[in-house]
Amino acid sequence: MPDDNTPQQQGALRRFLALPTDSVPKTIFIAVAVCLVASMVVSAAAVALRPLQEVNALKDKQINILQVAGIYDPNEDVVTAFQAFEPHVLELATGTFTDEFDASIFDDRAAADNPETSVALDHDPAGIGRQSRYVTVYLLRDDAGALDKVILPLHGYGLWSTLYGFIALEANGNDIYGLQFYDHGETPGLGAEVDNPRWKALWSGKQLADADGNLQISVSKTPPAAGAHHHVDALAGATLTTVGVHNLVNFWMGEAGYGPFLENLKAGNV
Repeated sequence: MPDDNTPQQQGALRRFLALPTDSVPKTIFIAVAVCLVASMVVSAAAVALRPLQEVNALKDKQINILQVAGIYDPNEDVVTAFQAFEPHVLELATGTFTDEFDASIFDDRAAADNPETSVALDHDPAGIGRQSRYVTVYLLRDDAGALDKVILPLHGYGLWSTLYGFIALEANGNDIYGLQFYDHGETPGLGAEVDNPRWKALWSGKQLADADGNLQISVSKTPPAAGAHHHVDALAGATLTTVGVHNLVNFWMGEAGYGPFLENLKAGNV
């Protein structure tokens, strides 16, 4: 059996090396070699940087929770400030907390993709496909230990992307303190105006439901019949994103979402 250094192979190598630099074989060889080296570098960098990316993503999420609760201080360490919250894994169907999962590491998005912890939705106004049966919620208490605010995660489809965010409610479970999104891919200058501080400020003081407990919160061009205290102005020039926000808020604040939990909250059982 011939070895790897047969005259034929050596001859082929010499012929290849003797080709002009701009020849087609050499051009293809260099292009393939550069692509292979570049892909190896990118893959190695992605693997090496993944832990840092995960830490930064968690920090960004925590900053958004602090911001929507109104207690973010850029001069204070985020991890230290975040300790003010009590994370709990909530079972949506019962509206009660469960000890089945560790709230400090529970992954809401992974749970939504796992058939064992989620359900496929037949009625899906938020456009999320599957809904986790469990979510992580955050309680904020005052200095006396009384419940001050509740931070609830929500998500739903806008125009181009799924918007992930948080809504902060007062202890009565009906008054909105704030709403903001931390992850989306909506159009800059249009749907991405969900990040505009002026628009986010419109949510403060609005009410989810009327005196009879009927969900009335609306995101639209004109106020609903229930009145302006249940209404947030639509995003200018972003009709479909506005509809998406309206749908996702109403879905998560309704019976299929946090409805049972909010009833427990209003009854003082949280």
